[in-house]
Amino acid sequence: MSWHPQYRSSKFRHVYGKAASKDKCYDCVPITRNVHDNHFCAVNPHFIAVVTECAGGGAFLVIPIHQTGKLDPHYPRICGHKGNVLDIKWNPFNDFVIASCSEDATVKIWDIPKHLLTRNITSPTKELLGHVRRVGLIEWHPTANNILFSSGYDYKVMIWNLDTKEAVISNPVKILDAHKDVVLSMSFNTDGSLLATACRDRKIRLIDPRAGTVLQEANYKSHRVNKVLFLGNMKKLFSTGTSRWNNRQIALWDQNDLSVPLLEEDLDGSSGLLFPFYDSDTHMLYVVGKGDGNIRYYEISPEKPYLNYLMEYRSHLPQKGIGMMPKRGLEVSACEIFRFYKLIPTKSLIEPISMIVPRRSESYQEDIYPLTIGAQPALTAQEWLHGVNKGPVLVSLRPGSGAVNSLPQFPEPEPLIKTTDMSQHQGRGGRILLEDMQKPREIEDCRKLPKVEDKLPKNEQMCFSNSFDIFECPPPKTENELLQMFYRQQEEIRRLRELVNQRDIQIKQLELELRNLCSDTVSY
Repeated sequence: MSWHPQYRSSKFRHVYGKAASKDKCYDCVPITRNVHDNHFCAVNPHFIAVVTECAGGGAFLVIPIHQTGKLDPHYPRICGHKGNVLDIKWNPFNDFVIASCSEDATVKIWDIPKHLLTRNITSPTKELLGHVRRVGLIEWHPTANNILFSSGYDYKVMIWNLDTKEAVISNPVKILDAHKDVVLSMSFNTDGSLLATACRDRKIRLIDPRAGTVLQEANYKSHRVNKVLFLGNMKKLFSTGTSRWNNRQIALWDQNDLSVPLLEEDLDGSSGLLFPFYDSDTHMLYVVGKGDGNIRYYEISPEKPYLNYLMEYRSHLPQKGIGMMPKRGLEVSACEIFRFYKLIPTKSLIEPISMIVPRRSESYQEDIYPLTIGAQPALTAQEWLHGVNKGPVLVSLRPGSGAVNSLPQFPEPEPLIKTTDMSQHQGRGGRILLEDMQKPREIEDCRKLPKVEDKLPKNEQMCFSNSFDIFECPPPKTENELLQMFYRQQEEIRRLRELVNQRDIQIKQLELELRNLCSDTVSY
């Protein structure tokens, strides 16, 4: 009989959760008391949005991500809905656009013009009118630009194309009428070609959103599903819900066979909902309990036992909702692989919680930061509607490897310099990569570049500013574009400072080793 070890080798075995200090939390935030089962919070690298409590209509706050501490009680709000706001989601390809849905049966799209609002915003950029009852869920398409899904209490899922000039859109491009009750959860696969839904009739459905057909349907009676989630490219679904005995339960499903779950596990007897989050880069799954302060996390494997329990973050403060920072907004220098924003209405507090891999080195850890989903769409709305499928555009989180933001990308210009020296030291899009400037020989070559440029006509010289050229990103024409350019430069400055600090540490270490070597030689 072979012996099987009780542990498994994994670089994420010792991941731990770290709550932010008081000065890095958001205090005095009037968090909503609504009992609707949603996150009530949306985060991107520039802003944190949270649904608030207000009298008459619905509203939410948009706070700059670095504006921590106590919030002004008169801080401006986004308050154009006539009913309570039930869900908010940032556009994954534009950090200055957010969608909201409400009990007034509308979906509204908002432009956030400045990092610090000076007055209430009451007029949306676009208004989507199609549902006849309140709208409880909205989801942006993961790869196609300006495609939004909404689900209402009229049992319909509507697909909207926002790539139009109309301010009021009354006709969705597609209506999915496959549900017999309220849709509780929606999730896309990696390229957005499939949609998984969890319905109040206890069924999980796998739908082709463009054709409107149900491909798979789960009729498993002993698992009452609340939330469903695609597990990246693993071809598996994960769901949370309750068992026959009202215990909180998790289940894992094969995407191609929803008749019986691959795995089923009871967690506890609490009554709060379980929100699942999946990180496809690290294959880690987080299960956040509503009404308690626990965050359980697991590692997903393609073979049995599929679900490997790692650890649990515990807190005595219960969470009403939760927000999640995209990977491009994490602190890679601190080995942070995930960040939650926990809503604590009893203290009017938003508390960031970082999931950290313990490492001694302060340098960039490439093994825990593979290429991740960036902020550029892979498809236009029309391409996706006409049947094109494409995976997300991936970017590197290495400091200095390129701007990771939500600015629109323009077609790459043809290279103007065709000399050997310039071609060796230019990265994608005509950029000089910071990694290529680390070697002394390459530094000397980079110093020779101005001489090459002097030989060119004035109209053909390339101008570099903060590692991007003016041909790829033309000068801003509007205030919003100027702000986006400003945020991009601030992010680039921050990354360059981190790189300089790392170089200073390496220089000091080399100087110390050189002194030790010299002293050893003299003594010898």
